[in-house]
Amino acid sequence: MIVTIVGAGRLAEGLAVRAIAGGHRLRLTDREPGKAGKLVAALVAAGAVPGSAEGEGSSLSVASVGRAIAGADVVVLALPYPEGRAVAREQGAALGGVTVVDTCNPVDFSTFDSLLTSPGRSAAEEIAAANPAARVVKAFNTTFAAALLAGQVGGLPVDVFLAGDHAQAKAQVAALVSDGGMRPVDTGPLRRARELEAFQLLHMTLQGPLGLEWASAVKLLP
Repeated sequence: MIVTIVGAGRLAEGLAVRAIAGGHRLRLTDREPGKAGKLVAALVAAGAVPGSAEGEGSSLSVASVGRAIAGADVVVLALPYPEGRAVAREQGAALGGVTVVDTCNPVDFSTFDSLLTSPGRSAAEEIAAANPAARVVKAFNTTFAAALLAGQVGGLPVDVFLAGDHAQAKAQVAALVSDGGMRPVDTGPLRRARELEAFQLLHMTLQGPLGLEWASAVKLLP
């Protein structure tokens, strides 16, 4: 698959490592000039990218947002709330029929005690409303960057929880997860993103009290 990651921060780095490990072609883009290029350089220096990382034909390339999205199978919005919603709206028809992954957690960081979305509404549903033609899937919001970089926590594959209304779109994201050595967990329709976002807020608030240092992961065990 051709996977585009919009955003070049720490989460994008973890997502990029998993996508490359899964053998997918990866495009990186960021509105901040040079930021995506710096991430590519870091991935190459870390040995995450086999061979050259230059040019559209390589396994990893950098492009503008529009060019990076064109022809992509999966577009991952590795952006803080509400930037993903803005990108979905701005790109309009370019995202029609495309699997769009929302990774954000709409946390009110001024209080670190609530979500910024209205009651009964998730950030993922806002993105879907901003661009109804896109096939929005909630995923990776319960995984911290450190867990993504490793692909496992405590010797076990990371669980990646998915929510979406399009079966084919969820299947694509599930394949991306599995190819990267992790385990996809389908939680149901897109409205389940409300619970995933609320649960991750709780997960975040426990980092300090439990001394987890942002290296923990949510895992289902039999």
